[in-house]
Amino acid sequence: MEMLKTISQAFKVAEIRSKIIFTLLMLVVFRIGSSIPVPGISRSALSQVFTGETGLFDLFDLFSGGAFSNFTIFALSITPYITASIIIQLLTIAFPYFERLAKEGQEGRKKMAQITRYLTIVLALVQALGLTAGLFRKAVIDQTWFSFAVIILVLTAGTAFLMWLGEQINEYGIGNGISLIIFAGIVARIPSGIRTIWTQFQDGQMSIITILIFIIFAVVVILGVIEIQQGTRRIPVQYAKRVVGRKMYGGQSTHIPLKVNQAGVIPVIFALSILQFPLTITYFFPNTAFTDFVTKWLSPAGNPGVWVYAVLNVVLIIFFNYFYTAVTFNPVEVAQNMKANGGFIPGIRPGKATVEYLSKVMSRISIVGAVFLAIIATLPTILGVMIPALKGMHFGGTSLLIAVGVALDTMKQLENQMVMRNYQGFLK
Repeated sequence: MEMLKTISQAFKVAEIRSKIIFTLLMLVVFRIGSSIPVPGISRSALSQVFTGETGLFDLFDLFSGGAFSNFTIFALSITPYITASIIIQLLTIAFPYFERLAKEGQEGRKKMAQITRYLTIVLALVQALGLTAGLFRKAVIDQTWFSFAVIILVLTAGTAFLMWLGEQINEYGIGNGISLIIFAGIVARIPSGIRTIWTQFQDGQMSIITILIFIIFAVVVILGVIEIQQGTRRIPVQYAKRVVGRKMYGGQSTHIPLKVNQAGVIPVIFALSILQFPLTITYFFPNTAFTDFVTKWLSPAGNPGVWVYAVLNVVLIIFFNYFYTAVTFNPVEVAQNMKANGGFIPGIRPGKATVEYLSKVMSRISIVGAVFLAIIATLPTILGVMIPALKGMHFGGTSLLIAVGVALDTMKQLENQMVMRNYQGFLK
């Protein structure tokens, strides 16, 4: 109800209303593009590509909203961009040049964004080559180098367009453009997912008990994500009194809100992108020992690969949670700002002691958010092994996690926009 109230109030403000409409139109463009097939592909041959076990391919289909399995112009989705972002952020730790760019403020961020775009195109070309010459080779009607080149360029252009679409949402719309594109893809799959469950129920492949388990799990995930995303640890801050002339300033108390899940759903998205890498390699080596190894040991559909996949997923989510939290929250900067404004945490000395205290608190609460994300993202895979009827819902938890997380982040940005608008109106 609170969400609907916020949206209703937002539509009353012309500026915010235009941003919401622009965002929705961009997402409509994304969905239209997801239905445009790649030229030179046989639809009948394409359907035979996914006749076997498709557990590996669900990773790509999750982000593309079904565009991958249908081999449309957005088949690669935004995954090359996500992978490029991970690489660039990791390079900020390994190379002084990227570390220096990250600290240069707005100009540095612009340069890093440009490098990320170039790397995205390179990765998209490689991924498109693997898909066209490997997995979907039999579906290509004209087996010539020109036909392959056209398909590769179309797929790469599709990813470049989605990257541009996300940036347009960031600049002129509401929310994070890349996350919203993934969100739109996940939401688009909900009707087909419900239809699949209903069909399996009618055919006797799924019992009412199994459906109830899935519904209970979905409700728990939604409520859990809301609680974790909204959860904060308030650090009390006291400001010393200052006398300037005849006036006294300061002396008030406030707090620093440290989010339990500072990184949001980014760790889950990053972990999925890393786990897709072995799959990308298999496109270049179809029907080989390497592909069999990946299918058996690194796939949520393999045995014992499902357990290896689950462990890797947990480790990667926890790692990226801490990594992204370290990127977005700088205790040194917070401590310096507090000291410069005469603020201090009661019982903690300003300076180094404050930095250590903030780091320790952030580390402790981050583990709660990281473990929660890891459990929610991995549990459906484990349930698929324990309850065979749920095997086709490997990424149900991940999908819900990303969808709810992105929705909450977008609503938060919308509320911030309204607050800023109200402040501006007051100042005028």
